[in-house]
Amino acid sequence: MTTREGNLEAPTRHPIDWKNPDFYDEEKCVHEMERIFDICHGCRRCVSLCQSFPTLFDLVDESSTQEVDGVAKADYWKVVDQCYLCDLCYMTKCPYVPPHPWQLDFPHTMLRAKAIKFKKGEVKAGERLLASTDVHGQFAGIPIVVQVANALNKTKPMRKVLDKTLGVHPEAWLPDLASSRFRWSAKKKGDAKDVKNGERTPGKVAIYATCYVNYNEPGIGHDLVKLLEHNEIPYEIVSKESCCGMPKLELGDLDEVAKHKEANIPVLARYAKEGYAILSAIPSCTLMYKQELPLMFPGDADVAAVQEAVYDPFEYFMARHKDGLLKTDFKQPLGKVSYHIPCHGRVQKIGRKTEEMFKLIGAAVTVQLNTVERCSGHAGTYGVKTPTHPVAMKIGKPVFKSMANGEPDYISSDCQLAGHHIAQGMQQQGSPEAKLAHPLSLVRIAYGL
Repeated sequence: MTTREGNLEAPTRHPIDWKNPDFYDEEKCVHEMERIFDICHGCRRCVSLCQSFPTLFDLVDESSTQEVDGVAKADYWKVVDQCYLCDLCYMTKCPYVPPHPWQLDFPHTMLRAKAIKFKKGEVKAGERLLASTDVHGQFAGIPIVVQVANALNKTKPMRKVLDKTLGVHPEAWLPDLASSRFRWSAKKKGDAKDVKNGERTPGKVAIYATCYVNYNEPGIGHDLVKLLEHNEIPYEIVSKESCCGMPKLELGDLDEVAKHKEANIPVLARYAKEGYAILSAIPSCTLMYKQELPLMFPGDADVAAVQEAVYDPFEYFMARHKDGLLKTDFKQPLGKVSYHIPCHGRVQKIGRKTEEMFKLIGAAVTVQLNTVERCSGHAGTYGVKTPTHPVAMKIGKPVFKSMANGEPDYISSDCQLAGHHIAQGMQQQGSPEAKLAHPLSLVRIAYGL
């Protein structure tokens, strides 16, 4: 059989065989890493994506043979630790992913290695706590606790403690806890009652709040509610929710991912079967339901139903526009906007929907848009951990520079964590100050709401 150079077809994903005992066989995993690393070394197309690939290529170039066979197997884990499962290599760069005969799946091989590392008890307690968003989020909404915690997190002594106990870099940006959680402060159901289904869109919405919106920046959720109300779309906030599981996935704690799935999927599946569009305002959470859970639970009908029903908010709004059911009565100019497309938005295979919305606004009022499509480097907990925060800032440098082009009035990213990371990077490089606002907030401003 002749092996072709690369794919001409779109990438396809295979289920994650995480319940098979072989999945946790370290020797077999290392053998697969060696096979994949050898292909990557011969290609090097992904060198600019993240630190995994420079780490691998440096190990190869500094080895006695200058080939993968010269790299110590113990050093493979240095590559694993630099992968934050953004999926860009698989979805945008690698020519050897399935259906190519070489069947190269770098991110899910790294996930397998992380899962083995977690099973062996080699993940520190601080890392496990950082990934437990539901745990530290429980303090949100408790007035005195919130005030004290937010104030302490900005002091040098406390940051030294966090560095020592949790491995949080003293200079990394950390989100504040909200004084009132989104799920406590938002109306459970909207005022609109008339369900107007479109050819492409359900006419009613269930809001999956996400940990970040619920515990840290509820204003993003309130702005989403305002956009739905303005467009007369009936909505309700899902009756209960747990973390989507993405932080645990990035840690390799697949059993905990399964627990979150068991808490969320029965609830969300009911909304899906009742004809709701399920909206999640954080791209990583949306991707979890669109891709990772379906790949972990390929035979689960409820997971498939949720996968079909879940939308990025701007995927939904732009489809609504094509259905002729989105209001375009924009009143307020936005001026200069630098907009960043996050990695977990790019790999959802939906196109640049937020950018399309900004251009739609620009047809009615002034919007000078600068779009930046490159990894910011934040990548969840990777951007705050002591060993990797400096690397995250290095990865983000080209983004910080590009986002500063034209001295924007606003900087914005669908991933608010990436937005704060970019704001910090721009400040450190001396860029003129620009206001950070989530795209949902900017659309609310444009509507004059």
